[in-house]
Amino acid sequence: MLNIRHTGIVTSDIEKSISFYENFGFKIQKDMLESGDYIDNFSALNNVIVRTVKMSLENGDMIELLYYQSHPEEPDMDRKITQIGCSHVALTVSDLDRLYEQLSENKVVFNSPPQYSPDGYAKVTFCKDPDGSLVELVEVLK
Repeated sequence: MLNIRHTGIVTSDIEKSISFYENFGFKIQKDMLESGDYIDNFSALNNVIVRTVKMSLENGDMIELLYYQSHPEEPDMDRKITQIGCSHVALTVSDLDRLYEQLSENKVVFNSPPQYSPDGYAKVTFCKDPDGSLVELVEVLK
């Protein structure tokens, strides 16, 4: 393996998700509408129409937001960290307390206020994106 290429996040409202992830410095690199045999084959669905928005940080780390126009799903705001499958995306941030206040003012849901890890290495909290996907926010202290 060479690297982790990106994390794909399915959304029910791609504009809300774009705005949410821009809070962390992600910028749109590519925005496209995809359909056809290629998408149908690898997604194991028929007649797929998906808007794909690739967003990256300055260092190249990337997320891929996906809105399946042809196969919409409802958000799961009650998603638990114990659910099988990918549980969360972890983002390193520089000023977690400030970011927590800013996002809280914008009605972002958090599991708890920022907390110090038992070893004192980091300050950590979890929040939910607009569709309930868990996002871990970590400020490294040492």
